Amino acid sequence: MERMNRLLLAALFCGASAFGAASTNSAEDAWYKLVGNKFSTRPEFKFVKNNPALPNVLIYGDSISIHYTERVRKQLKDRANVYRLYCNGGDSGSFIGKMTKMQTAMCDEKLKDPWTFKWDVIQFNVGLHDLKYLDGKKLDKVNGKQVSSIEMYQKNLGDIIVYLKQLAPNATLIFATTTPVAPEEAGRKAGDSEKYNAAALEVLANDPEIKINDLYSFTLPHHSEWGIAADNVHYNETGWSAQGDEVARVILEILPEKK
Repeated sequence: MERMNRLLLAALFCGASAFGAASTNSAEDAWYKLVGNKFSTRPEFKFVKNNPALPNVLIYGDSISIHYTERVRKQLKDRANVYRLYCNGGDSGSFIGKMTKMQTAMCDEKLKDPWTFKWDVIQFNVGLHDLKYLDGKKLDKVNGKQVSSIEMYQKNLGDIIVYLKQLAPNATLIFATTTPVAPEEAGRKAGDSEKYNAAALEVLANDPEIKINDLYSFTLPHHSEWGIAADNVHYNETGWSAQGDEVARVILEILPEKK
């Protein structure tokens, strides 16, 4: 708890209103430093210049969300500033650290144009990296160890909710359920998405104001059609376009309230 309080203080630094001397470093420079070479040329990770007339939406998630980010932006063009995490969201245990790193870097008072806006909507998902099995760094559901037990996943999710409520107390939070696991995927077991989603919903039942975007149920009937392969958790263009449309639809239902 003490560690989380320290992280929260760093993240809430964004709310500071006093800024120091002007700097030649811009928010765009800070953003691409965060993103790094791996993702810097991908449109999903481009720098988003804030339009203060629009609400601010953040997407936190793994590679599934990376693929549909640009679709969401297209659907919400001129309706919202759509940001995403600077990297792959990974497992639930890394959520607070990654969010804090982004908030601290982008709200740094030494920047000439730091982030000073507030989040209006945050859609977040963790799960697909929690339920995977690793043998070292290799995906291996036979000999590997699962990244997060269901009990640890639930604890982490509870901490995430506390963190987000303190970071963005006026934002509407949306939890996106974890999409299905392909039957022959090397490091994940088919059926585990259902188990982890059920565990997540148990935690979220304590916070009924958090919206549920059930991407699992949305995707499942089309999994064989949209999935890249029987051993791959990712989706083809038809799949991620449909997922992006669904995410945009859910967010659009909220935006009139926020406005």
